[in-house]
Amino acid sequence: MNRTSELGTAPVHQLLWKYALPAIIAMTATSLYNIVDTIYIGHGCGALALGALTVAKPFMDICAAFGSLVGVGASSLLAIYLGEKDYERANRVLGNVIVMNVILSAIVMAVGLIWLDPILYAFGASEDTILYAHEYMEIILYGNILTHIYFGLNAMLRSAGHPRFSMTATIVAIVLNIILDPIFIFGLELGVRGAALATVISQAIAVTWQVTKFFDKNELVRFHRGIWRLNKHITFRALAIGMSPFLYNIAHCFVVIIINNQLKNFGGDMAIASYGVINRLTFVFAMIVMGLNQGMQPVAGYNYGAKHFDRVLRSFYLTCAYATGVMGIAFILGECFPELMTRVFTHDETLITQTIRPMRIICSTMLIIGFQMVTGNLFTSIGKAGKAIFLSLTRQVIYLIPLALLLPLAFETPLDGVWWSIPVSDTLSAITAVIVLLASHRKLHMGEGGHS
Repeated sequence: MNRTSELGTAPVHQLLWKYALPAIIAMTATSLYNIVDTIYIGHGCGALALGALTVAKPFMDICAAFGSLVGVGASSLLAIYLGEKDYERANRVLGNVIVMNVILSAIVMAVGLIWLDPILYAFGASEDTILYAHEYMEIILYGNILTHIYFGLNAMLRSAGHPRFSMTATIVAIVLNIILDPIFIFGLELGVRGAALATVISQAIAVTWQVTKFFDKNELVRFHRGIWRLNKHITFRALAIGMSPFLYNIAHCFVVIIINNQLKNFGGDMAIASYGVINRLTFVFAMIVMGLNQGMQPVAGYNYGAKHFDRVLRSFYLTCAYATGVMGIAFILGECFPELMTRVFTHDETLITQTIRPMRIICSTMLIIGFQMVTGNLFTSIGKAGKAIFLSLTRQVIYLIPLALLLPLAFETPLDGVWWSIPVSDTLSAITAVIVLLASHRKLHMGEGGHS
């Protein structure tokens, strides 16, 4: 109880770092693992396998979207209930997270396995990359239930006052993954299937580690009888709050599908591979910002529930400042050292040459992305589902999809239009975030509008 009550009393900047630093370490480790995984696949399986991984990513994001629908929404709700000192409902949230994750992940797994190849072709797979993508995603789908529970419990651990334990669980999974990757890919010669198998096994072990914490009878939020039955109020409110990251991830998947297909049409498999390399680089810094957001979420949610609205805004302003600094580093690396960054992932000279210019284009707006990400997270953290959903859709649906389809028509080289659609949509979505924030500032400061 002392661990959670400090969220309403300790200095905000100290709380932000206490909760954000473990999340940043965990998210940075995750992004570095993704880089290592990409390096293993790129050097062990070739450039086409990298293209296949890029094709498979939106499918993985759809699976993750259902996990975020439950995990992010429930963890935000848990923080709010703890701020309100409604401990009975807080425990029910924990039980409902497990049940909802099992149900949704089983449905996603079944649908994905039945229509795997048609989905991958729709996402941009070609005859040259479909085998790699199929082998990778088949294993990932079989482990989908474990993946959902793993991410869901990690979010609950942070809101329950255990950011370091959450970090440890993530690092355990990553270290195991890095150890198993070369064994499966090179030692057992399983290729991309080995990379997927290493991911699933490491997450299964991490879930076991997480569960032990929630069986501790000394914990305020823990497993016990009576919390497993789905509660209508908790379920629908958690899903409403989680709808913002869910729709963001779903929209992102459709964006990647469209961009992959546009790249395939105007640049072929190598253009898709270039997009995958750039995504891996920017993903590192986006994950750090997501770590900051995860640290901000329990601080903002708890203080909103406790009606300490000045502390909510202070946590937001500090997180924005840190996020802008992080994305500034991505801007410098992408603009000044694109060739060096690309060589980390591949030794294919053709791919390196084709990646330098688009990396500079995409990284040109990195400085403003952090602010947009943090603003959307603010409204998610305090349960403002409507505004969070709107902001999650602006970049992906309102701006990026139309621009990815229309800008190639305006450029002499259509491939350039695909690349430029990304920074243009980033700029427009940041402007929209400023407008929404200014319109909501008084209500956020005075606490008007309840938890709607």
